[in-house]
Amino acid sequence: MNMQRRQFIKNAPVLAAGFALVPAMGKAFPAKPFFEISLAQWSLYKEFFSKKYDTLDFPAVARKKFDIGIVEYVNQFFKDKATDKTFLSNLLQRCKDNGVKNHLIMIDGEGDLGNVDEKERIKAVENHYKWIEAARFLGCQSIRVNAFGRGSREEVKGAAIASLSHLGEFAGKEGLNVIVENHGSYSSDGEWLLSVMQGVARKNVGILPDFGNFCIRREHNQCVEEYDKYKGVQLWMPYAKGISAKTFDFDAAGNCIETDYPQMMKIIKNAGFKGIIGIEYEGDKLSAEEGIRATKELLLKTAKMLG
Repeated sequence: MNMQRRQFIKNAPVLAAGFALVPAMGKAFPAKPFFEISLAQWSLYKEFFSKKYDTLDFPAVARKKFDIGIVEYVNQFFKDKATDKTFLSNLLQRCKDNGVKNHLIMIDGEGDLGNVDEKERIKAVENHYKWIEAARFLGCQSIRVNAFGRGSREEVKGAAIASLSHLGEFAGKEGLNVIVENHGSYSSDGEWLLSVMQGVARKNVGILPDFGNFCIRREHNQCVEEYDKYKGVQLWMPYAKGISAKTFDFDAAGNCIETDYPQMMKIIKNAGFKGIIGIEYEGDKLSAEEGIRATKELLLKTAKMLG
């Protein structure tokens, strides 16, 4: 997700996950890609913010509109429901009714885990507890968090390591992962986030690499320094417990303009990743539905190309 989130071609046919072997250039490709596909709720952020959809609608939307059976939630769309067992039970039932599995909840707005003020940092950590419990109730694998903080690289790094270690211990008791998304500033610096993971050194604390969030420094809401996304993802793959396949725009052939998907997906495949890759469309030239379908088509096309 980009800065919008912290403040606020064409239809492709939907392919089933188990499509038959497709011969091309004399070669038979695998029946399934090396990863599973999920849908991030943020792909439909306009629809959720406008109340066209409610979070309870999300499992059915994912399955019926896009034939996607794994979902990723965003806490912004049900901020007051973390401890509402009636709501969570209804959501879980909607998932079961539609054959949908819950992957993670993306957590925003609960305080900075990299806050150098000890009191504020601990408060932020504790604010995440309820979401870990909600994620466990829903059968998720992870919660996605941010590692924001103001201060020097080393100060924020130390605070983030302390917070993630604490959260990782709490989440471990619930059988969940805590994963950090590159979401701007220090967290979009490949070496910095890698060093945080090395400092935490917990098996259930990892990274959610996002293809679109590599801006290290902004001025007047414009990115003036960006980290190499391919280098960043490669550095982070040993800690990746999911992938966020961000798209904004496509060319006439259905390729993503801002990210070279064959290059990026080759990095992911060569790292031995076999987990979940989430569709997160955030463009405005295509509708949300068109963008989601285009991203799904691109992921499947790239997987076939890589073999």
